Amino acid sequence: MTMRPLAHLVLAALVFAACSRADSDRSAAVTTDSTTAGSAAARGDTVPASRVTTLEGFSTPESAKYDEAADVWFVSNINGQPLAKDGNGFISRVTGDGKIDSLHYIMGGRGGVTLNAPKGIAIIGDTLFVADIDAVRAINKTTGAPIRSWDLAKQGAAFLNDVVATPSGDVYVTDTEIKFNADGSVAHTGTDRVFMLARDRKSARIAVQSDELGRPNGIAWDSQNNRLIVVPFGAGVIHAVDPTGKSALATIAHGKGQFDGVEVLPDGRILVSSWADSSVSVVTGDSLVRVIGGVEAPADIGFDSKRMRLAIPMFNAGKVDIWHVGPAK
Repeated sequence: MTMRPLAHLVLAALVFAACSRADSDRSAAVTTDSTTAGSAAARGDTVPASRVTTLEGFSTPESAKYDEAADVWFVSNINGQPLAKDGNGFISRVTGDGKIDSLHYIMGGRGGVTLNAPKGIAIIGDTLFVADIDAVRAINKTTGAPIRSWDLAKQGAAFLNDVVATPSGDVYVTDTEIKFNADGSVAHTGTDRVFMLARDRKSARIAVQSDELGRPNGIAWDSQNNRLIVVPFGAGVIHAVDPTGKSALATIAHGKGQFDGVEVLPDGRILVSSWADSSVSVVTGDSLVRVIGGVEAPADIGFDSKRMRLAIPMFNAGKVDIWHVGPAK
């Protein structure tokens, strides 16, 4: 299957979800959070960026995650339909300086690994936590050996998308809650949710459940404010989420929507990728300011704080762009 028809199917599906929810989500009764996203961004300072390299040869790359300990990138490849349990998904490994070290570093169907349509990745120690349709896979990042899986289908998971690990060791996973019908239409399968795997890893529970999430896609940890940042594909808002569940869902910024990836930089800046205008933007006050443009279908971005580099998987093109993102001026 060629990349372009698949990408158009997914884009059409998610645009449908966006359109069906955008108006209602904009008027939803959510709290506006006055906490700044970082002093530099709050002042409206510019963010310089320049392309370092473009890597090719991927198969529907969805997420890029930098591993500081090993100085490598892990890139998930759907390699087929995003909801097909076909067992042919894989994870690539890229060197820190931007060269493909192993395209099929971890491959579904090899060495006992199950990977159908891998998307978001989080890292704790030697373990990769990977979202895979309705399950979370734990895989040893060094040996590639499977550790265990958590099947969330019984809890209603439909489209697990992005993963983040907090400093305390909890793992959060977004569920975009859509499926593709045989005729190509899209169904919203249930209430949008964020799941959590607790530190004991015994089971998963629902941490947040609300259609105000707007088809949650990317998720990141904001250490300065001790909160989760969640960006939806189906709404033009950036959410702040209290991991304890004690505070209401908060809106910290507005934008064009169709958001995919999100990264919180060490200085507090929040970068967000959007399919709506093929961009990566920085949260500035309560709005978004474009940092990088012309990146079609930018998926789940990753950040290397050592080199100040941003990786942008380009879902349609089968490429990963790597950009240098300097300090705010």
